[in-house]
Amino acid sequence: MKTKAYEEHLRELQVQLCYLQDWVKATGARVILVFEGRDAAGKGGLIKAITERVSPRTFRVVALTAPTEREKTQLFVQRYIPHFPAGGEIVIFDRSWYNRAGVEYVMGFCTEEERDQFLQGCPAVEKWMVESGIILIKTWLEVGMEEQDRRFEARMTDPLRQWKLSPMDLEAFGRWYDYSRARDTMLEATDRKFAPWFILPSNDKKQARLNGIAHILSMIPYERVKRPQIKMPKRSDKGKYDDELKGRRVVPQLY
Repeated sequence: MKTKAYEEHLRELQVQLCYLQDWVKATGARVILVFEGRDAAGKGGLIKAITERVSPRTFRVVALTAPTEREKTQLFVQRYIPHFPAGGEIVIFDRSWYNRAGVEYVMGFCTEEERDQFLQGCPAVEKWMVESGIILIKTWLEVGMEEQDRRFEARMTDPLRQWKLSPMDLEAFGRWYDYSRARDTMLEATDRKFAPWFILPSNDKKQARLNGIAHILSMIPYERVKRPQIKMPKRSDKGKYDDELKGRRVVPQLY
């Protein structure tokens, strides 16, 4: 997709996200967006496209680090629950409780028995979430092997992307088919009518972002909330004084 066309479509969708934001705040709706996928599948780019024009107080992004020693002794989903939305919030999980079925299982951080226990209990937890009124949308970003190779190579050579490449990513890179089997097992066990999975092809980043946002908007019954007409107030001259910052340190104007 050409950049100009992409930017035009993205702006249209981001306007709708602003309308969604108003509706969520007005109605007290609670929304959870779960994004999962292999490394370099495009989760970060999609999340950035969703959030760059909306308020971080309404759209909250949650990307948890590795669990602490204390958290390792809790119920697996327990450390995610405090981040669930209150009324008027949309929470985006950049990786979620599904870590147990993906990276943790493939990389050997949990046993097969622990993974199976999670998969058995997860639908019940998500049913409770949905029945409590949360709108839950789960998206798996599917990137092909050759495209993942290309993106990893770009990360290795681009200073602006090298921070995305961790030792864990490199270790996981060689386990493509292990991840494929883990993905299929996860989808089979947790795809339910009340909390279905949706597959988002992501070889083309621009199309994936547009299709991902459009899909989310289609899943939420939002309406445009009428805003009062805005009028700029007049500035008061009361207490007028010379407010030039004379003698203060000014950042060098290099550009």
